[in-house]
Amino acid sequence: MRPDLALLIQQVTMRSSGERESVNGTDQVELSILMPCLNEAETVAICVQKAVSFLLLHSVDGEVLVADNGSTDGSQALARAAGARVIDVAERGYGSALIGGILAARGRYVIMGDADDSYDLTALGPFLERLRAGAELVMGNRFRGGIAPGAMPNLHKYLGNPVLSFTGRLFFRSSIGDFHCGLRGFNRDSVRALGLQASGMEFASELVVKATLAGQRIEEVPTTLSPDGRSRPPHLRSWRDGWRHLRFLLLYSPRWLFFYPGLAALLLGLIIGAAIIPGPLAIGGIKLDVDTLAAASAMVIIGMQAVLFAIFTSVYASNEGFLPPNAKVKRLLRVWTLERGLAVGAALGLAGLAGGIASLVLWSGYTFGRLPYESVLRLVLPSATALVLCCQLVLGTFFLSILGIRKSGQHRTPGVGRIESEAVAANGSASEMQPGLVPNQRGSHAATRPRHRHRA
Repeated sequence: MRPDLALLIQQVTMRSSGERESVNGTDQVELSILMPCLNEAETVAICVQKAVSFLLLHSVDGEVLVADNGSTDGSQALARAAGARVIDVAERGYGSALIGGILAARGRYVIMGDADDSYDLTALGPFLERLRAGAELVMGNRFRGGIAPGAMPNLHKYLGNPVLSFTGRLFFRSSIGDFHCGLRGFNRDSVRALGLQASGMEFASELVVKATLAGQRIEEVPTTLSPDGRSRPPHLRSWRDGWRHLRFLLLYSPRWLFFYPGLAALLLGLIIGAAIIPGPLAIGGIKLDVDTLAAASAMVIIGMQAVLFAIFTSVYASNEGFLPPNAKVKRLLRVWTLERGLAVGAALGLAGLAGGIASLVLWSGYTFGRLPYESVLRLVLPSATALVLCCQLVLGTFFLSILGIRKSGQHRTPGVGRIESEAVAANGSASEMQPGLVPNQRGSHAATRPRHRHRA
């Protein structure tokens, strides 16, 4: 055996057995190849061997790290025997295993891949090259690289992945074509700064979404997907995990969850209502009358509430640090002060009250008996809608003012989440941390670069 190859094998074995080497005074290496694992005895060894061979053949100073999530089939011993360092992650879930692995990783860069032998872990060169060139997140794209027959269910290939990836691109203006590829690489410190928290399969979406919102440099390379080597069913559950991904995308996009649907309902209701208030509206053979006016009033009320929810959510999420500040909302709040909100609400209230009084006067003309509802409801429904909008605006404006109150001396750092909080718990109190630093596995600190290129 060549002496240099023997030395590389010895170095990987030392890291895998838990011994620490000093690299310029630290235990950091260039690359950690990270695999989440839960009962992967059939495939974990071959995956580790492929990852080790990549490090050796390309002379990469690195380690293979397996984040075990409670395997009961001996996966841990098999991974160690094949050359991996194994850590135990008690909290169950795909995302939990990866977060634990990111905390434990010694590499400046991390490339994550499943331990089911579906990804080619000997072909990680394009990922590492992009990371070395400055990319902070490098995504694999299976649709560009090739999906072998039987490697992906048709439900995922033609519906799940395309729909969810399109939704992610639409909601967050991302250019990623394959949101859910399990083979991806990233700068460890950049990802630690994102505050990742998802414990389940939606971790895959969270990483892309938060990196996009933080303005990180994201690139994509083709990769292949092969049928996995397991005889048991996969951990992924199509409908459950698909819904969890979609739910995450919606919760992190108040514009698409609340604002756009609410604005559409509000405008459509106003247009329909304005057309019907003067009298019945005939469209072809269809006559729209006060029953349609009632539906339009409901659309206006629901639409206004949804728009307010969008603003509430954006302000709250920005204050709490799990969404970047929305520039458009900030401009709106500078204009829409408490006093102006109360003034507009009062004007709507007076209009509604005047309409209500006018309807009572009209009713008295009929000696408080039966009214011609087709004409009276044209006055009553807009008046009632105006009163409801008055309450929504006044209460909503007060609530926005409450959300804007900050405790004296309180400073919240956007993006601080579960990775940082777990690191603090493992390495000491937050007061012991230096500003802008994230503790690593041994309690030392790695600088994180602040991001300011947030998308509105």
